[in-house]
Amino acid sequence: MTEWARVLLPLPVVLPLFAAGLTLALARRPRAQRTISVTALSVVVVAAVTMLVMTDHGSGTYSVDVGGWPAKLGIPLVADRLSTLMLVVSSVVTLAVLLYSLAQGVADGEEGTPVSIYHPTYLVLSAGVSNAFLSGDLFNLYVGFEILLAASYILLTLGGTKARVRAGTTYVVVSLLSSMVFLTAIALIYMATGTVNMAELSLRLRDVDPDVQLVLHLLLLVGFGIKAAVFPLSAWLPDSYPTAPAPVTAVFAGLLTKVGVYAIIRTETLLFPGGQASQLLLWVALATMVVGILGAVAQSDVKRLLSFTLVSHIGYMVFGVALGTAGGLSGAVFYVAHHITVQTTLFLVTGLIERYAGSTSLDALGSLAKRTPLLAVLFFVPAMNLAGIPPFSGFLGKLGLLQAGVDVGTWQAYVLVAGGVVTSLLTLYAIAKVWNRAFWQEPQTEPSGEVGGLATATRVGTRTPLGMVVPTAALVVVGVGITVIAGPLFGISDRAAQDLLDRTPYTSTVLHDRVPEVGE
Repeated sequence: MTEWARVLLPLPVVLPLFAAGLTLALARRPRAQRTISVTALSVVVVAAVTMLVMTDHGSGTYSVDVGGWPAKLGIPLVADRLSTLMLVVSSVVTLAVLLYSLAQGVADGEEGTPVSIYHPTYLVLSAGVSNAFLSGDLFNLYVGFEILLAASYILLTLGGTKARVRAGTTYVVVSLLSSMVFLTAIALIYMATGTVNMAELSLRLRDVDPDVQLVLHLLLLVGFGIKAAVFPLSAWLPDSYPTAPAPVTAVFAGLLTKVGVYAIIRTETLLFPGGQASQLLLWVALATMVVGILGAVAQSDVKRLLSFTLVSHIGYMVFGVALGTAGGLSGAVFYVAHHITVQTTLFLVTGLIERYAGSTSLDALGSLAKRTPLLAVLFFVPAMNLAGIPPFSGFLGKLGLLQAGVDVGTWQAYVLVAGGVVTSLLTLYAIAKVWNRAFWQEPQTEPSGEVGGLATATRVGTRTPLGMVVPTAALVVVGVGITVIAGPLFGISDRAAQDLLDRTPYTSTVLHDRVPEVGE
């Protein structure tokens, strides 16, 4: 392993935490907070891109034992093609949303943006996401989840409105439930195998009684399924996300559920490959796609509609994972990268709409295309991408997943393929409804400052600040860029899928070619 890897791997976790401490100490100096936050997350972006290049063109997998302790005693951080790709996308999105929120705070005359704890909390959230992606240890993965969840509790209730506190309470209760399930699974896995190191678990779990394996497998899937918002564990999401400030909703929608999907991918490929729950995942994927998009079609508020599409499209990713083939996993990895960018962009655009028009209710919106053509362009491009219109990356990702389903050739796979096609068509219908009613038709009611019955804090009728438009436009360009580089990106996804199916590079790198004995 290169010395560069020793430095770079801990950086996405350590640097934001260090920066969070600095910004907390400089709570009375908002300019210094902004400078530190932007600098820290920019460095994380550079580090993530460097690690992706290293893993894709180097040995494929790098590992660092934190503190110099060997994997059995210490905590390994592991970078492979999957984790570094997720790290690149998440760090770019996190930086863009930070810039958006800073511009919003400055435009509103809230130099603290919006309070002094925002910067340390946001940086801690970034560290938690990075830790979850890089963790090679189940308990450290749990710690990563808890770090990002603790930060998300604060961000979700910033502003202290009644609706936000109510939504935050629901979010806290559901998150604690999923954490308890995950922690219980970790305890039982340790009892059964004597380790929580994921590389060792990939070798030891196959010797555990099949019935015990099934229980452990299901416990992990339930815990991660709540975090990923797969049906029927997704009821909390549409009520929780829309109430938060626009940048918070955007980063939550783009990232947090994908961390759950990432954990499901590791569970299905590293810990329980070919496990008995794979068939169950297929039906969960179908239900998530169909129920989620039916919920979206029924909505008349843009934020809630997008929240339901978020749930629905998680189903596509679970579909690819459940297939368990190289094509399915490659499609799922590509779709996760695409969806993080597009979903975040749409929520940022919705924040701009809310700021300009004073509402996100389709009844109160109208004629936005005439009044603000720029917003129409910013919405149209990622919306068509989400709907899967050719040649956007959403179309390419869905095509890859559907092709993988056809290649499997079982009747269950064909049912999933049909469900994916129907979901895609209904997504296009839902997006077209927003496009027609918000951007072209006359509003049916006057904006009331209420969004879905929830009070908002927007500056109605104010000019959209350039500082908020630029990060949003940049993410629109990134979404289009994913389409332009879809070929190379699919190449990385293919190689990541091969890494996931061939667990040897991961285990040999983490364990330094040491095969542990059972009971060691």
